[in-house]
Amino acid sequence: MKRWIVSVLFVFCFLSARTAVADNRFVVRDTLGLTSLQNLCLPLACTVVRTLDGALGQLFLVTASNIIDPNLFVTILDSLPGVVDVEIDQSLHVQQSSGTNIPSGLYDSTPVTYFGATVWHGYAYQSAAQIIRVEDAQNMFNVTGAGIVAVIDTGIDPSHPAFANVLIPGYDFTRNSAGGSERNDVSQWDNSSQPQPAQVGQSTMAVVDPYNATMLSRAQYAAFGHGTMVAGIIHLVAPAAKIMGLKAFNADGSGYLSDILRAVYYAVQHSTKVINMSFTYPSTSQEMQKAVQYAGGRGVICAAAAGNNGADEILYPAGYSTLVMGVASTTDNDTLSSFSNYGAAVWVASPGEAIITTYPFGTYAAGWGTSFSTPFVSGGVALLVSLSQSVNQSQAASAMGYAQWISPGVGQGRIDLYQALSAFASR
Repeated sequence: MKRWIVSVLFVFCFLSARTAVADNRFVVRDTLGLTSLQNLCLPLACTVVRTLDGALGQLFLVTASNIIDPNLFVTILDSLPGVVDVEIDQSLHVQQSSGTNIPSGLYDSTPVTYFGATVWHGYAYQSAAQIIRVEDAQNMFNVTGAGIVAVIDTGIDPSHPAFANVLIPGYDFTRNSAGGSERNDVSQWDNSSQPQPAQVGQSTMAVVDPYNATMLSRAQYAAFGHGTMVAGIIHLVAPAAKIMGLKAFNADGSGYLSDILRAVYYAVQHSTKVINMSFTYPSTSQEMQKAVQYAGGRGVICAAAAGNNGADEILYPAGYSTLVMGVASTTDNDTLSSFSNYGAAVWVASPGEAIITTYPFGTYAAGWGTSFSTPFVSGGVALLVSLSQSVNQSQAASAMGYAQWISPGVGQGRIDLYQALSAFASR
């Protein structure tokens, strides 16, 4: 009671000075629920914006004036009845690295049929898929993927021909609306002249019209296409698996931890089996750890990018190593990519350089980074789901661990999907 009185008196002192500037954001867990937290916020001049954990109803986004010291406000909120955890809402970014030369696959636009969809030959038969033995795994075990893979990212282009009959409805947490398409981030697209491979971002080369290449080089489009690219890699590995786009990042690659949390709970509560997280943040989050624990407890398998700082460091959510498979990037020569993180947060690695994949508006792109290594693992897990719907995080990680040894610091090594499925089938 004493702490409560002190908190109220403190807030009373600054309440009259509140201004109409951008608010501080907090992630708050209150075991007494929404109404209780709303009542607590009344004397504190804070606002309960929304529920973050769906049907569970105990996790919330709360805002307060930015004239308040956020760390002090965390202490105040944490002292209130029913409140068991408070965090400052972190700003996150999808993972990207620098591209180099345009790969030959971007010039190989010959149409081929790939499991009922028309795609480019350079996409379907690229070296990365051969290295991890996608076709061997599919053919030897007669699997093409199963279950739903949630892609928490910048969104997915739902009209791309490669995704025919694959995408299921998702959600756009940046706009609070159904869907999850990243095409909404671009107001104008020009197809008036012959598309050519061009650098469109730090980590991406896409086959686009010259006007679009110039437009996409702007900072506000730094990560445009990222989610569609990630989804395309999952589809390459597991073409029959369903993909759910959960848009939690803007076209510039930025997002909030609160939206990531919403997306994880949304994915679990909408029957997904795999969650792909091609993003990182530097500081651990108790609530993110709880979210992936919640996912794992319901049989959902998580994979996340290890990061692109070229360092032995732990970034999250890959750092939750018993709950999430952290994925590093390798070259086509089975060496660690120069940009890839390594160390304790890495469980396995997969190719992550010049990966040919889908791009918005029906075209294709090449990407570099652990963002594009991670979906090879997520797609591989979807192949495991073809063998057993009950596969869990521990079993999937164990199977993926039957890998090609690379070097210390790269976990179990570079994945081999044929070995992974063989190990899982013979367990």
